[in-house]
Amino acid sequence: MIVRTAARIRPKSNAELAKMREAGRIVGEILAAMAEMIRAGVAPIELDDFAEAHIRRRGATPSFKGYHGFPKSLCISVNEEVVHGIPGRQPFRDGDVVTIDCGANLDGWHGDAARTFCVGKVDSESLELLRVCEGALMAGVGEMKPRRKLGDVSKAVEAFVKRESSFSVVRQYVGHGIGRALHEEPQVPNYYEPGFPHSDLVLEPGHIFAIEPMVNAGTHEVRVLDDLWTVVTADGRRSAHFEHTVAVTEAGPEVLTLP
Repeated sequence: MIVRTAARIRPKSNAELAKMREAGRIVGEILAAMAEMIRAGVAPIELDDFAEAHIRRRGATPSFKGYHGFPKSLCISVNEEVVHGIPGRQPFRDGDVVTIDCGANLDGWHGDAARTFCVGKVDSESLELLRVCEGALMAGVGEMKPRRKLGDVSKAVEAFVKRESSFSVVRQYVGHGIGRALHEEPQVPNYYEPGFPHSDLVLEPGHIFAIEPMVNAGTHEVRVLDDLWTVVTADGRRSAHFEHTVAVTEAGPEVLTLP
C-alpha cells in the first residue's frame, strides 16, 4: 500500500541552479559527442573512455563510476537492455539501438541525462520506439511549470505513450530528484498512480528533477542479469530510454542537460 507523505521537497536557489546548469552542460556535451561517435565496429568501452576523459577535463567527475559499486562512467544499454548496461568490448553492429546514460558531478552538483541512438539503419519498429520514448520525455518536460503537480508529469509521459503506440512504460525504474546527490526525493514515475508519494507536490521555481521514461516494445516487465546491474526486457524485445535534468522556472521548464 502506498502512503502519502507530506515532507517538503526543497527547491534549489538561483545560485544552486546555476551550478547545476554547469554540471548539466557537461552531460549534454558528452551525449552530443556520442551522436558522432556511435557506429558499427565501435566498442562501448571506447565511448566510456572518451566520456570519462572529457568529464575530468572539464573539472568534474563521473557521477556513476563507483556509485554503489558501478564500475564505469557511462551506462550503455543495447537493444533489449533497458538501463544500467556495463560498457564492454563487444562492438556495436549495424541495426543496434544503443542507450547512453551519463552523469557528471561538478563541485558537488550533479547532472544526469540519457539518449537512445541508432547504429546505421534500424528497423521501423525501433525508429518508432525511439520517437515515442523521446516524445514522452518532452511531454513530461512540458509539465514542469509552476503550480502544476508532480503527478501531472507522470500523467503526461504515460498518456503520450498510450496515445501514440502499443508500447509499454517501464514501471520498475523511475525518474528522481537530483542535486547534491545523484538520486534525491522525490521519485518521478513514468506512469500515474494516485497516492504515489509526492504525486500531489505542487511544483515551484527551483524544483529540479531528472525525467526519464523507459519504453519497451513489448511487455513492461524487466529482469536483472547475473552481473547484478544490467536490466533487460523480460520478453527480449527492444527498449528505449530518454532523460533530461529539468528545472522549474517562472518562465517554464528549463532543460539543464543540453550542450
